[in-house]
Amino acid sequence: MESSTLDEEDVINIGTARRTRKTRIAEESKREKLRRRNHKEQKNNLIVSKVFTILFSLGTLGILVVMFLLYGPYAGFREWLVTTAMTTMTHQYFATWFYDEQTINYILDKNRIIETDEITDTNAINVGASNEVTEYENEYERAILERDPKNNDYKIIEIDEKKFDGYLVAVYDASRVKTVVTENLGKSGQYLTTMAKDNDALIAINGGGFNDPNFNSTGGQPLGITVTDGEYVTTAKYSGSGGIIGFTEDDKLVLGKMSLSEAKEQGIRDAVTFGPFLIVNGKASEVLGNGGWGTAPRTAIAQRKDGIVLFLVLNGRTVSKPGADMDDLIEVLERYGAYNAANLDGGTSSVLVVNDTIVNDPIDSTGAHKTRPIATGFIVTKDDSDDSDHTLVEDKL
Repeated sequence: MESSTLDEEDVINIGTARRTRKTRIAEESKREKLRRRNHKEQKNNLIVSKVFTILFSLGTLGILVVMFLLYGPYAGFREWLVTTAMTTMTHQYFATWFYDEQTINYILDKNRIIETDEITDTNAINVGASNEVTEYENEYERAILERDPKNNDYKIIEIDEKKFDGYLVAVYDASRVKTVVTENLGKSGQYLTTMAKDNDALIAINGGGFNDPNFNSTGGQPLGITVTDGEYVTTAKYSGSGGIIGFTEDDKLVLGKMSLSEAKEQGIRDAVTFGPFLIVNGKASEVLGNGGWGTAPRTAIAQRKDGIVLFLVLNGRTVSKPGADMDDLIEVLERYGAYNAANLDGGTSSVLVVNDTIVNDPIDSTGAHKTRPIATGFIVTKDDSDDSDHTLVEDKL
């Protein structure tokens, strides 16, 4: 009986030992899992800490760089930001966020255009004189005067510079340049393609500026005086840069800071109001700094002494091609012989339409490739002898 009792105790002891061993193994396994989990968490925490440190350092560095650009000793970025922002309709806050009114006014005063007080001397313009030219002074004269045999109405010259690209249009018959106005005058603008189609236009560019009191960019109220085919459709006073940009009955482009009565005395048949004036009577305006208009897409209109009208539309708002400033406009237009020239509305408004198709690349302030409704435009009308070559449009499509 004792032997049997001992055997039972041995069995119990063996069972207990086995359970103890299993428990110990389970506990060790649990501890190992816990150790591994803690090690993994520590590793993840270390990675997160390193990433946070890097991001924090980059963020701090970025803030320091931005603060340096905004308030540091180098004024170039600061002046570019203020002048570019303050000439937009909806994004002036990019300047007012960082600078007070006194600082903004100081920067704008340093970067502005000093225009001449002269009014265009129409006696210096000899419409049709280009027909007599047989020799060319330089490559730019050749580009303008050597007409395309497929197109005797106009010639499109591609412009490709470091900061911008676009098109210069030489219009050979100034009598066919007219002003068009939105059908919803006083309420809302229209897209230039619509105005061009409604007026049977061969070529069209955007025109003068417009009031935008609620920053909604509807383009329904043209600035100053607007004339279309001899009818004065708006007669508001204007105190901004530039002034009347219009054609007389004898097809000469007149630029001047004129009252309504003075415009009528000049015999203006088609006109918009905007500026600044870039060249008057062959004299370029003085540009201080960047001219106060920043860098952006641009539109300008000009006339040579031989009467040829120039439409200039330049693209911008991309990383590689930010756009043009006032100096750039003057340089390009002088190169092609402009005698009188004025800046027109720019930015998202800058549009060149050929045969009802937009051929440049308008970009709005959000980066979208689109234009906006505008108040006015200049067009080249069609006539019975139109033999225009629309290869550019076909290539675009």
